[in-house]
Amino acid sequence: MGDHKEQPLRVGAAVRRRRRALELTLAVVAERSGLSVPFLSQVENDRARPSRSSLEKLADALRTTAVELLAAADPACSVDVVRAECAEPPPEPRTRSLVRGHHQMHASEFTGDHEAGREIQYRNDQLMYVADGAVEIEAEGRAYRLGRGDTLYLTGGVRHRWRATVPDTRVVVVAVAEHIEAVQDRPR
Repeated sequence: MGDHKEQPLRVGAAVRRRRRALELTLAVVAERSGLSVPFLSQVENDRARPSRSSLEKLADALRTTAVELLAAADPACSVDVVRAECAEPPPEPRTRSLVRGHHQMHASEFTGDHEAGREIQYRNDQLMYVADGAVEIEAEGRAYRLGRGDTLYLTGGVRHRWRATVPDTRVVVVAVAEHIEAVQDRPR
């Protein structure tokens, strides 16, 4: 029994994100695409679905492709359950994705040891939450020790590494997805 059914995509949010990233008004996009401002507003608010032809005109006006807009679209369903495994857990360490599909946020659960020497850098912001155990995180030249229930917030672009300091440690990492331009690339 699945908790997630394939739903039609809502392209409106992808159109809005792209338009705003280019710092364009609806009027400018309407002029470039030959589509009306009211129609574009309805598309962005998911009250109208563009035809294939309209989507291609819209993509051209936004300097992208219809395929890219569809790839960045949100699924129409807003609820998805990811069940914990009921069987015996596999040998440690393990990583489990807590979010399925193409969304604005990504979340993973890490159980057991972690590659302490591996440096990580996310483009966007992330939050690390220690569900069980303890970790040591090195970021921006400082070491942080976190125990059960502690969180650490890292802005996009911060290079860091971490390791479990207690057996059976579980860490949940929630990050803004890499395809989202939530943080302007910062010079380093």
